[in-house]
Amino acid sequence: MIWKPNVTVASIIELNGKFLMVEEESPAGPVLNQPAGHLEPNETLEAAAIRETLEETGYHFTPASIIGSYLWHNDDNETTYLRTTFSGSVCNKMIGTNLDDGIIRALWMTHNEIKANQKRLRSPIILESINDYLSGKKYPLDIIKSYIK
Repeated sequence: MIWKPNVTVASIIELNGKFLMVEEESPAGPVLNQPAGHLEPNETLEAAAIRETLEETGYHFTPASIIGSYLWHNDDNETTYLRTTFSGSVCNKMIGTNLDDGIIRALWMTHNEIKANQKRLRSPIILESINDYLSGKKYPLDIIKSYIK
C-alpha cells in the first residue's frame, strides 16, 4: 500500500478587517476553521475551494491568489494533510442557507479574535496561513497546473 496525505483546500476571505470563519463540530467539540475541505475526484484545487466555501458558509468565493501550501500531521488522528490555501473575495450576500453537515455556523472574526481563540482552532495551519496573508505572501493562481477534464 502506498501512503498518501489527505489533500485539502481552504479559503481566506477578509472583509472590513474580519475573516470569514466557520464553527464546526469535531470529536473534541466545536472548533474554528476557515472554509475548508477535501479535494474530490476530478476536481481542481481552485474548484474545490469555491465549492467548500459555498457549502460551509453559503457565500460564493472568487479566488484571487494562493497564499501557500501547508503540510501538517495531526497526532490526534494520525493523519497527514497537504492543504493549499487560497485568498479572494465573496459576494456580499449569502446565497445558500443549508450548510454542510457538521457546520454549526459561519462567522466573521478579526485577527485578534482568531488569535485569542487559538486553542479552538482545528489546526495550526489556520493562524499560520492568515499570518502569511497579512504579511503579503501571495502567488498567482496559475502557479498550479491542473490536467483535470
